[in-house]
Amino acid sequence: MEPPVGKAQSLLLLAPVTALQCVGDQVLAGEGPNLLIYCLESGGQLVVTKFVPSVLSHYYIHGIRELPSPSSTKASETTVAVFGSKGLRVLTLSWGEKAVSLTWMSQLCELHDWIWDLHWVQGPGKATLALALALGHNSVVLYDHIHQQTLQEVHCEETCIIYSACLVGKDWQELVLVAGTVFNQLVIWHPADFTGEERRVKVERRINGHDGVIFSICYLESKGLLASASDDRSIRVWRVGDLRAPLSLVQCILVCYGHQSRVWSIQLLDSYIVSIGEDSACIVWNYIGEIVQTFKGHKGRSIRAVAVHRTQAWLVTGGADSGIRLWPLLGNGLLGNSLLPLSFSSFTKKGSPKALTLVSSSWLLVMTDIGAVYLYDLTIKQWKFILDDINYQSYNLLDAVQLPGGSVICALGNLEGHIKIFPLHYPQEAKELKIYKGKVHGLSWVTRQPQDPLRHDSCCALFLSGPDGVLSWLDVSFCPLGRVDKVVERRRYVLPLCKQRWHTCLTFLPQGDFFVCGDRRGSLLLFFCGAATVKPGREERGERERGSSTDGDESDHGSDHSLSPGEGAPVDLLYGIHGKQGVTSVTYHKGYVYSTGRDGSFQQLSVLGQRLQPLWKQKPCKGMDWVAGLSFAPDGNLLVLGFHSTDFVVWSPRTHEKLHVVPCGGGHRSWGYTSTPATMVFAYIKAGDVMVYQAQEGGSSCQAVLKESLHGRELTCVRYVGSVKSQEGNTITDILVTSSEDTTVNILAFVAASSTVFLLATINNHISNVRTLALWEANTNGGEPEANLRTLLFSAGSRAEMQCYRLLVTPDPTTPAGLTCQVTHLISHRLDEHWDRQRNKHKLIKMDPETRYMSIVVVTSPQQSGLSLVLAAACSDGSVKLFLVDELARKLQLLAESFYHQRCVLKVQTFTYEAGTRTR
Repeated sequence: MEPPVGKAQSLLLLAPVTALQCVGDQVLAGEGPNLLIYCLESGGQLVVTKFVPSVLSHYYIHGIRELPSPSSTKASETTVAVFGSKGLRVLTLSWGEKAVSLTWMSQLCELHDWIWDLHWVQGPGKATLALALALGHNSVVLYDHIHQQTLQEVHCEETCIIYSACLVGKDWQELVLVAGTVFNQLVIWHPADFTGEERRVKVERRINGHDGVIFSICYLESKGLLASASDDRSIRVWRVGDLRAPLSLVQCILVCYGHQSRVWSIQLLDSYIVSIGEDSACIVWNYIGEIVQTFKGHKGRSIRAVAVHRTQAWLVTGGADSGIRLWPLLGNGLLGNSLLPLSFSSFTKKGSPKALTLVSSSWLLVMTDIGAVYLYDLTIKQWKFILDDINYQSYNLLDAVQLPGGSVICALGNLEGHIKIFPLHYPQEAKELKIYKGKVHGLSWVTRQPQDPLRHDSCCALFLSGPDGVLSWLDVSFCPLGRVDKVVERRRYVLPLCKQRWHTCLTFLPQGDFFVCGDRRGSLLLFFCGAATVKPGREERGERERGSSTDGDESDHGSDHSLSPGEGAPVDLLYGIHGKQGVTSVTYHKGYVYSTGRDGSFQQLSVLGQRLQPLWKQKPCKGMDWVAGLSFAPDGNLLVLGFHSTDFVVWSPRTHEKLHVVPCGGGHRSWGYTSTPATMVFAYIKAGDVMVYQAQEGGSSCQAVLKESLHGRELTCVRYVGSVKSQEGNTITDILVTSSEDTTVNILAFVAASSTVFLLATINNHISNVRTLALWEANTNGGEPEANLRTLLFSAGSRAEMQCYRLLVTPDPTTPAGLTCQVTHLISHRLDEHWDRQRNKHKLIKMDPETRYMSIVVVTSPQQSGLSLVLAAACSDGSVKLFLVDELARKLQLLAESFYHQRCVLKVQTFTYEAGTRTR
């Protein structure tokens, strides 16, 4: 039926998921009053098959119950009851190969009290079915949904409000209610045992033990177990036997604490216990009380609903972030993992491990403090001695690279400026050079594609950092069998002046003749490769004397005076972009440069001409202050490696999930990581031994995102950007921007034709609540859909913080939305930036309060005033501030402020009159 003229029609609702139920291969989800039906096909393909709006009118869905014995003989048809708040409705679902259809079995039924539980029972006539309803004031109603009438209603003598209920029984005579009261008790009573005209029933049993309100109750009849989840953060399992048997003994057999906040719901399975809580965690327990699995991936504060797909062993969770996720209950994710010491001291008593590197998932190289190198084979679990050199004791550097043919080349550096290069399987053929007069600070192998495609010889670049910031590039060529052919110093560079002046990571750029380097100061540098600048006579020396410091040839290699002023300087420099603790990795992937640092962030950059252009900056999970590197999975999924407190963590930004957590004790100076589709290996040195964590992974991912999350906390602002046409021109997608109290900004693509929404990008540069958004240059085509959409986005909120981004939305058929959004971070501004750089802050008094931006709006445009963009902001301190936006210089400058208002200014907006535009 068409909606009435003049009445708005809801096309999509993004709200907390409050109910879930698995019916065959279908997953039913309650999101607000709407019912969504998903199909879980073979191979883990998840498809939205049906969207049913306003099933319960204005009531939120809190429960879905399937009829245990199907009313139809068809295997593809079932009857379900949907309830929430004071309403319920019954419908029949039928699914075929192409579509899901539904038939309403009843109109919306409204009761006088809140419905806590619904149970299908045999009606007064043997051929009829009825609904038993547990209501909010500890009463039970037998309800005829067909005729919408109450058949019976009885009350318990314990007249109180209940927060949870569980109905057990096949018919009215044997029906039992277990209710969780506000007095932290479980009360058990039989509704059929009422006496007198008041129709009240005595409590048969009371179960005490919880110290808080009971939010969920579950009964497993096959084991005679009752479980309860409470406000006191615990779950308790009680042995009650048959609830329908009078006065059976009640015994508490298990008390589990594992959630960090309130526990919302619990389910009992044959072998496991599943609980969800306010800490956004889904925990799987065994019946001994041990945690078997912990699933975390939802944003925000709560997982609101959980269901179990028993045939495929999936857990389905729905969160307050409006997201729905599927988790493997057992066997579909990690098949097994182990953290084991390699017992290095039992193999040799000489020295202790000093440095290590993982060559592959099978080979681990370790160097000791006496200059010995050992190889550990992870497949046969055996140590092997490689070489030793007393000149590389105490201080040493180790790195290795695996060539395309499988051969491994190693490099060592020491305190005296020497390096040693040797094949792993032919250590006696080592090449040794004296590069510097002082210490080798950094040593890195970097692979590079040959410029000539017809060139078949293997060649790798070895970069070294020495005294005074000298960065040397050595070309190492190899024979077909993997032996070192020759080592030639190609070029030298100079790093910017700083206290800790050496490189930490490098990567070559395929386009142009450049490479990007990260240093210990936290800076990113762009260098020009160019032609060789070192004289050809500088090659390797084999067995040479190191004792004479007056040797002319050694002096030539150890000096950097051959660099003329300005030669070897970086083409571009982003000074301290990752703070003062250093850049940990730099990677090139699909046209962009990605960098990580010990400031707890990773960034995406592009190279425009001879300049590094930062695009966006993102921080992974809260508390990961040491981001160590990035790994790009074959499916394109980005993984973040880092140290979170005392753990090494592999984190997925797409699913917001910790894929691996290794309790290694914290950050390590020498560690190694490698990953293949079949296994993941992490190695580190601790307490004089080498520790290795191995995880064997299955073919499927650890989880599947059935529905993308929106925000973890309350939304604060929504802005419409514009619409984009598909390449075929038959689909129009609207672009929206939302902000939230969870410090993030989301760019969404909404397709009205299918009532679906896709998350294009998430921005999390803010350190606190994002309260308001403003756009400029949106809808430049008069509101008509465009092929590409460009706009400037301003976001502002708490801590007097304002950010500016450039958004570019373009078609991309490889993505689910058919679009991609490129976010470029332009400006970051805070009113009290000087305070963060102030020393001895504990001796000073901060006079300005923490100002919050309540509303922002673009006042003037370059076309109107000939100036840069002007932004007006309403502030919580009673002021209205005007900022000049300089996009080229990437700055926000405070132009003027007015304190006309004596209290918080909630809104600022512009209005147009004949003479121009004003702000009010």
